[in-house]
Amino acid sequence: MQQVIEENKTKKLGSFERAFASKFAKSMFLSLFGLFILSLIGTRMFTHIDLNLYGYMVGTLVFLGGFFYRFISWGERPPTKIILKKGIKLLFRKSTPKTSVEHLGTYRFIWNRGFYRWAQHMFIGWGCILAILVTFPLVFGWMYFTMDENGMYTVVAMGMDLIQIKADGIIAWFSYNALNISAVMVITGVCMALYRRLKNMQARAEQTFIYDFLPLYLLLLVSITGLLLTVQNVFLHGFGQPTMSLIHQFSVIVTLIYLPFGKLAHIPFRPMSVFAKNYREHYGEQGMKECKVCGTHFVSIEQSDDVRDVLGQNAMNFDMNDGFNLAELCLPCRRKYRISRFSGVPTHEFKVKEANQNAKG
Repeated sequence: MQQVIEENKTKKLGSFERAFASKFAKSMFLSLFGLFILSLIGTRMFTHIDLNLYGYMVGTLVFLGGFFYRFISWGERPPTKIILKKGIKLLFRKSTPKTSVEHLGTYRFIWNRGFYRWAQHMFIGWGCILAILVTFPLVFGWMYFTMDENGMYTVVAMGMDLIQIKADGIIAWFSYNALNISAVMVITGVCMALYRRLKNMQARAEQTFIYDFLPLYLLLLVSITGLLLTVQNVFLHGFGQPTMSLIHQFSVIVTLIYLPFGKLAHIPFRPMSVFAKNYREHYGEQGMKECKVCGTHFVSIEQSDDVRDVLGQNAMNFDMNDGFNLAELCLPCRRKYRISRFSGVPTHEFKVKEANQNAKG
């Protein structure tokens, strides 16, 4: 009986899967359907819709399409499949909350690279997160404000009256200026990043305009035009605001469309780093792999075996005539072994560490 039930579940799941042309189509449909339901609830059956935010909504939907396309194509790669499958199984490790805070909240992993780089990432990262937490609920109608005759604002969240606040109170002030605060944070972080990339010789040699500088300029354009809207409203009595509103909306939409396909894609992909950290820590505790040349414990046995399996799936064989696989060497020995193949000198056997072998960050 149990077997029949399981077979029926499998058939139903299979028919659902066949209803879509691809995983991308299924993911997009489920996401848009979920957004539709949430907006239906949040706007009280679409009775509270701000048409001024329509352009941002379209840009967000295009962003979701690009994100799922990029994520699914990335997730189908053999190395990524391993991290995702094993990472999900390890999601409930005791260390997961701590790892999540360090990777997604405090950016402690960047602290090793220096305070300056940590600060710029904190400003950009949390500035963008704050802007998203404010913008998306407003765009899809999950949150909005109504004013009563007594001069009090009512905060409505998901169709329910949440709280009443004074129009000139501290909560209202932070609500009005949340996007301004996020804009100042992003501008500060972007300026720090630009200064470093223009002054640091190594960074200048490695950076390209399209991949490294364009994302920063887009964030700068979004933030500056957003602040200018407030300046025009407060100090210029709305002069030029319609034009600036269109420029700001255009900059936001372009940034959202670009985001999944450029360097900024690591922002929505960042939670995957928790999976990777859990994977390394869990299997590292079970057993470490010794480098075949220097004997250093450089990676877990599980990860070493996974690397060899992935290489095999891609018909890539790195078995050397010396009796080991290239994946069984630590990174410094691997580099020295490659040199030995060109020079004919067994440089990988020299027991000398590289100057930056144990460098942090």
